[in-house]
Amino acid sequence: MRILIINGPNLNLLGTREPQIYGNIPFEEYLSKMKDQFLFQIDYFQSNIEGEIINTIQQFDGDGIIINAGAYSHTSVAIHDSLKSIKIPCIEVHISNLSKRESFRHNSLITPCCIGMIMGFGLKSYELALEYFKKNN
Repeated sequence: MRILIINGPNLNLLGTREPQIYGNIPFEEYLSKMKDQFLFQIDYFQSNIEGEIINTIQQFDGDGIIINAGAYSHTSVAIHDSLKSIKIPCIEVHISNLSKRESFRHNSLITPCCIGMIMGFGLKSYELALEYFKKNN
């Protein structure tokens, strides 16, 4: 099984950006632990550029995508369209609980293109998504 994790804008700053919301662990460190825990291939891509995220979605040939599109979740019709155009199941994740944040974060344009959304469990949200793929593939 091959799963792709995609992180969008500003998620390269995990571990230093607003640690009270996002925690103080760099994503690469957490990713290494997840790769040790799950016995399947986990690919990772992060970009602050919308088009690069879209190209990565369109080019991926695997079993599932876990996407935290960051702020693009609330603004990107293009990422919505790219997720809608593929046949690979996707899970949307967010580190924080968007419902407890600013109102502009309450609506995600990519949610309708995903089989589900996990939010509010910190970095553990990614692990919960991986558990889903582990049990359902």
